[in-house]
Amino acid sequence: MAAQCVTKVELTVSCENLIDSDLGSKSDPLCVLLTCNSDSQWYEIGRTEKVQNCLSPKFAKKFVVDYYFEMVQKLKFGIYDIDNKTVDLNDDDFLGELECTLGQVVSSRKLTRPLVLKNKKPAGKGTITISAEEIKDNRAAFFEMEARKLDNKDFFGKSDPYLELYKQTETGWQLAHRTEVVKNNLNPTWRPFRVPLQSLCGGDVEKPIKVECYDHDDDGSHDLIGSFETTMKRLQEASRTSPAEFECINSKKKQKKKGYKNSGVVSVKHCEVVKEYTFLDYIMGGCQINFTVAVDFTGSNGDPRSPQSLHYISPQGVNEYLSAIWSVGNVIQDYDSDKMFPAFGFGAQIPPTWQVSHEFPLNFNPSNPFCAGVEGVVQAYRACLPQVKLYGPTNFSPIINHVACFAKQAIQQTTASQYFVLLIITDGVITDMDQTRNAIVNASQLPMSIIIVGVGAADFSAMEFLDGDNGRLRSVAGEASMRDIVQFVPFRDFQNAPSQALAQSVLAELPQQVTSFFSLRKLKPPQDPSQS
Repeated sequence: MAAQCVTKVELTVSCENLIDSDLGSKSDPLCVLLTCNSDSQWYEIGRTEKVQNCLSPKFAKKFVVDYYFEMVQKLKFGIYDIDNKTVDLNDDDFLGELECTLGQVVSSRKLTRPLVLKNKKPAGKGTITISAEEIKDNRAAFFEMEARKLDNKDFFGKSDPYLELYKQTETGWQLAHRTEVVKNNLNPTWRPFRVPLQSLCGGDVEKPIKVECYDHDDDGSHDLIGSFETTMKRLQEASRTSPAEFECINSKKKQKKKGYKNSGVVSVKHCEVVKEYTFLDYIMGGCQINFTVAVDFTGSNGDPRSPQSLHYISPQGVNEYLSAIWSVGNVIQDYDSDKMFPAFGFGAQIPPTWQVSHEFPLNFNPSNPFCAGVEGVVQAYRACLPQVKLYGPTNFSPIINHVACFAKQAIQQTTASQYFVLLIITDGVITDMDQTRNAIVNASQLPMSIIIVGVGAADFSAMEFLDGDNGRLRSVAGEASMRDIVQFVPFRDFQNAPSQALAQSVLAELPQQVTSFFSLRKLKPPQDPSQS
């Protein structure tokens, strides 16, 4: 699956205290941006203008890059003193560089770092500052609409009306939104709805919008009741004082009937332009992604001392569990400011009593289960492995409920300040399926997502079922999940793929899960990124 570009980001670069490489005048710096491809080759994606005679340049030309949440996107900013007209930078004096990831830039929004030379020594006192801004029109129109005295198009019963809103484009009208159908009602009230302003009028509030009202027919031959045109500006102004009312005109009927007035009246009770926050708005506005790892230590993995075991660490120091922790953790850690990750195991007998535990800290410290960065998680896993006895059963619900407790505390907050991601790495069949379903349905109401990576060759059909892509997951009692929060990926699909491919697939749905939760709760980022 190709990675989904979440958005475009504009990067603005400035520097301070650059090395002066010119005799008699100051350096004439220019910034080059390089990115790294899957073969670890650096290639140029753009360069700024040259700023004449300046050791603390602010570059006017910005870099626009596609941003993919689920990839580690490596960037290298190189600063050169341009002394000639050639494009080849090898002819120019090198003033320093910074290597970082796009994730680091967007999560700090303004990243200032020292420049280093090719030998990694400091480039004098030189620093570089990169600011990130998302490019978009992030407004949406929020509507409340109703109608009265609509024409009856049905012989038996009444019309089943719905609305369609259209955007005017160079090639004609383009559908922007369709409401639900209100059955058997000539005076319908539709549920409130929102349409991105970009989709409705290209962000131009004076551009015409067309609204058509139809009678829904099950066979697809929907009858046009009538239509009207207006603009967002008119709708906003009118609905501030009183509902904006529009006669629904059916032109065919108007031509035929002499005393024709209208086919009903559509009333826009409320029309407001609201700001839609994106995943980047939340991250750049201070939302923390809290990352927890849970590792399956059940007996079905096989004896870790045997090369056949999924927990066997090869002479090269790898196994599927370690690969999964590295590739997913490397992306997530850029979004967690303290980089302290709680890490747990489940399904093992643990010392000193050899009781089976379904949520024991990998570092065996219940009061402080945190590991420093992904490296810390890997170290804790490697140290833990020889100390536990693999056992069973494979119970997911204890660790899901454990993380849900923290997410529940975060829900009291008035802003979108925290979101929790649980990564479960497992080899197989869930034993406590009913309890796990209930735990996931409960967690779907919390700021939380669950990523399951399946290792080994087991039958993962139960995992596919938990990943609600084929319809909403329900609890044992029949309660539907409020939103889809589980993403399941079998590791075997990525065995021969580049390391970043697993993270891309695993994290592809996360930005949408974060934004859907916060927008459902009408929570704003802790700071509005556009204000600061």
